[in-house]
Amino acid sequence: MNTPVTPAPGPSLQSSVAPDPQKKRFLYKLSGVIAGGMFIDGFILGGIGLVMPAMTSDLSLSATWQGLIGASALIGIFFGGPLGGYFADKIGRKPMFIVDLAIFLLGSAAQFFVADAWQLFLIRLLMGMAIGADYAIGWPLLVEFSPARLRGKLMAFQEVAWYVGYLLSYAVGYYMSTAIHADWRIILGMSTVPSLIVFLLRLGTPESPRWLISKGRVEEGMAIARECMEEADVRDLANEKSERPDFRKLFSPQYLKSTIFVCMFWVCNVTPYFAIATFSPIVLESLGVEDGLAGALLLNGVVVAGALASMFLIERVGRRKLSIPPMWIAAVALVVIGLFAHVSPIIILVCFITFSFFNAISTALTGVYPGEVFPTEIRGAGVGFATAFSRIGAAAGTFILPMSVEGLGVGATMLIAASICVLGAVISQYLAPETKGLSLSDTSAPMAKAALAKAAAK
Repeated sequence: MNTPVTPAPGPSLQSSVAPDPQKKRFLYKLSGVIAGGMFIDGFILGGIGLVMPAMTSDLSLSATWQGLIGASALIGIFFGGPLGGYFADKIGRKPMFIVDLAIFLLGSAAQFFVADAWQLFLIRLLMGMAIGADYAIGWPLLVEFSPARLRGKLMAFQEVAWYVGYLLSYAVGYYMSTAIHADWRIILGMSTVPSLIVFLLRLGTPESPRWLISKGRVEEGMAIARECMEEADVRDLANEKSERPDFRKLFSPQYLKSTIFVCMFWVCNVTPYFAIATFSPIVLESLGVEDGLAGALLLNGVVVAGALASMFLIERVGRRKLSIPPMWIAAVALVVIGLFAHVSPIIILVCFITFSFFNAISTALTGVYPGEVFPTEIRGAGVGFATAFSRIGAAAGTFILPMSVEGLGVGATMLIAASICVLGAVISQYLAPETKGLSLSDTSAPMAKAALAKAAAK
C-alpha cells in the first residue's frame, strides 16, 4: 500500500520567503552537472562541421558519406532519447545519469583511433545515443528539483551550456587546425577531457523525489525533498501520484496536443540550425564570405548570445513571447538569404547573424517545455520521444543539405529552411502554453494547459 504524501507546512507557492542557502547551492550544483552534459553534447556535435573539409580529404568522403557522418550523432539521438527516457522512468534518473556519461567518455576516446569512415559513423552513432539519453535523463531530473520561479531560467541555461560547448569546440578546433595543424582525430577526441570531468562530478547525485514518490517510495522521496527542495515545492509533492510509466500516455487524448507541440516546436527550431551550422563554413564560402571558418565561429558566438538573452528574459516575459516572434524573424532572415544569395557577402552575413541570434532564443525553449508539460511517470519518455522526433528533422537536414546545395543551390536550400521556421511559428501560435510561475503539477495537468493556451490565444 502506498503511503500518502504529507506536505511540509510552509508558505504558498508564491511565497517571498528567502530560499535556504544550502538548498540553493545544491540546485545550482545540480544545474551545473546537468549543464556539463549539455556542454559535452554541444562540444561533440560542434567539432564535426569544422573538421569536415579535412576529414573529407583524408578519408576521400563522397557527399553521401559527408551527410551520414554529419548526421550520425543525430541519428543516435533518435534512438537514445526514447531508450534513455524509458529507463529513466523505469529504473530512475540517478543510475542512468552516470551510465550515459560513461558512454560519452568511451566514445570520445575512441575517436582518436578512427581509420575508416564507417568506424567514425558507428562511434558517433553510439555517442549520439548517449546524447539523446542525457536529454531524457538530465532535464526531468533538473525540472523535478527546480522551484517555479527559477525553473525556466535553469532549464534555458542548459541550452546556453550546449551552445557554449558548440562554440568552444569550434574555437579550439579552429585554433588547432589553423595554428598547429592538428589532425582532425585529435580535434574530435578533445571531448574526452570534459567528459571525464563531468563524469566525476556527477557521482553522488541524489534521486528525484518526484520519481521516488511516483514509484510509491514516499518516505525516501520526502526525505530527499526536505533536504534539497524549497518548502513550497515540497508541499507541491502532495499532488504526485504513484503511477506506472506508460509510453502510450504520450498519445492519449490527455497529452496528445502536448506531444505534438513539443515535437514540432523542437524539430522546426533545430532542423535549419543543424543543417546550416554543420556545414556553415562551406555555405558561407559558397556565398562569397572568404573565410568560412571565421564566419562560422562568429555565428556560433552570436548563438550563445541569443541563448543567454532567452535565459535572462524567460521569467520576465514568459515562454510564448520567446517562442513565436523569434521564429518569424529567423524565417525572414533566411528568405532574404534565399532570394538575394549572391548580392553581397555582408548582407548575407548579417542575415545569418540575425537567424542565428533569434533561432537561439526560441531554441532555448526546447529545453524548457518538454520537461514541464508531461507528468512525472512519463516525463522521461516525453522528453526522450520529443528529442528523437526533433532529430528526424535535424538528421535529415544535415544529411540532405550538402546534396541540396549541390543540386538546387544555396538560395533554394535557404528558402526550404525558412519554410520550416514558418511552420514552427504557426504551430507555436496555436499550441504553445504559457507556464511561467506555475508549479510543476500545474504545468503538467492537461486541463490546466488547455485553459492556459486558450487564455493566451485571446
